[in-house]
Amino acid sequence: MRGRGPAMAEEAAVRAQADAVRRLKQDKADPDEIAKEVAKLLEMKAQLGEDEGKHKFVLKTPKGTRDYGPKQMAIRERAFNAIISCFKRHGAEVIDTPVFELKETLTGKYGEDSKLIYDLKDQGGELLSLRYDLTVPFARYLAMNKITNIKRYHIAKVYRRDNPAMTRGRYREFYQCDFDIAGQFDPMIPDAECLKIVHEILSDLQLGDFIIKVNDRRILDGMFAVCGVPDSKFRTICSSVDKLDKVPWEEVRSEMVGEKGLSPEAADRIGEYVQLHGGLDLIERLLQDPKLSQNKLAKEGLGDMKLLFEYLTLFGITEKISFDLSLARGLDYYTGVIFEAVLLHQENEHVEEAVSVGSVAGGGRYDGLVGMFDPKGRKVPCVGVSIGIERIFSILEQRLEASEEKIRTTETQVLVASAQKKLLEERLKLISELWDGGIKAEMLYKKNPKLLNQLQYCEDTGIPLVAIVGEQELKDGVVKLRIVATREEINVRRESLVEEIRIRTSQC
Repeated sequence: MRGRGPAMAEEAAVRAQADAVRRLKQDKADPDEIAKEVAKLLEMKAQLGEDEGKHKFVLKTPKGTRDYGPKQMAIRERAFNAIISCFKRHGAEVIDTPVFELKETLTGKYGEDSKLIYDLKDQGGELLSLRYDLTVPFARYLAMNKITNIKRYHIAKVYRRDNPAMTRGRYREFYQCDFDIAGQFDPMIPDAECLKIVHEILSDLQLGDFIIKVNDRRILDGMFAVCGVPDSKFRTICSSVDKLDKVPWEEVRSEMVGEKGLSPEAADRIGEYVQLHGGLDLIERLLQDPKLSQNKLAKEGLGDMKLLFEYLTLFGITEKISFDLSLARGLDYYTGVIFEAVLLHQENEHVEEAVSVGSVAGGGRYDGLVGMFDPKGRKVPCVGVSIGIERIFSILEQRLEASEEKIRTTETQVLVASAQKKLLEERLKLISELWDGGIKAEMLYKKNPKLLNQLQYCEDTGIPLVAIVGEQELKDGVVKLRIVATREEINVRRESLVEEIRIRTSQC
């Protein structure tokens, strides 16, 4: 047995470390520093905690994550199905990639967001990181397999060391639903299709009113150039502009000038542009702008933006599109058109607070990303969109909680029941026939369940039909089929039962 002296010293060290962590949290220290000290505290506790009786194990999910029960999964599945059917309608193939990548694959692709990447411990010579999005792994996949032309979708989890705001659908582990078109095509045709997809999905999910903001990295870079921003500051000023949907212009301006060293005159010139938004009329106006029209990049971007709006007019969706010069999207890899779908502030009669979740989809053109991975630097032009399923899901969940709608968590079509005792064998025979016929069927796991309990189970779980086996039915070669909603009962020939259930449940 260990001596009490050293044990007491270890306990004192743990208490001192716990106090240090508490002080850091109170002082709102850097999250990474807090995490480091918490890890140290846990290690000290683990070394000390051989006495299981004293160890209090907290059952919780890690910060920024959550479990999904059957009800939440049923809502989530509805959303996934709507998104996948849209992707398939547009002719997309599906791929998958590993959940972790080589660290160097992800390095230098995300600008200031790189600090949010989760690095893993060295696993025998390979430095790895959890994927931050699905776009960079897709570009790596194209370069590695020498693919120059594909239309694909990918739905999978990604990881970000963000400060989570879970009520607004912001997590550290979350799903992304991506659709991308890779290949050399005529300008703006694939880009217009990506915007049409966003419009279709948001309309189909009936989330309420939304607007899709569009801009172009070339217009932004041209604007920065004519406003007097040095080339070296383009990306960092871009990430400041990207905050305009969250904070007022005055705050963004002070960040540009105070933290990023931009001249006040340049910041004021940017301010004149980034507060503009509109449609074709604004594009025409900027094409005549004495400064912008002299900049090659901006002129190219505005020309393509005009073409994009012409295609979107043919798709009939321009009433939901806004050309917005404040849209910047902070990721480094965008090279052309960028877009973001935002839900407009919703008043909900069932909920006291309005559901405000901001951006629900985003994307753009990234023509240089695949070339970063190709040994010969061969470029594959790409454009894509990512649907923010977690934010969409948080709205659907809150909405269904507020309404009285009952959610079915299974797809069971029929419950196999018996009205008398000693009919377990007959129930097992019948349910096996139904399963073999492709029918989704259940039965209660009791030898002699009461009929009332079996019917109540159907009421509780939303099963629409009950197939009742009784001695008389067995003699007559029929099954009594009960419709739960109306309580109507009909006798069906045993050989016709599968077809009868199919017909009746296809109407549900």
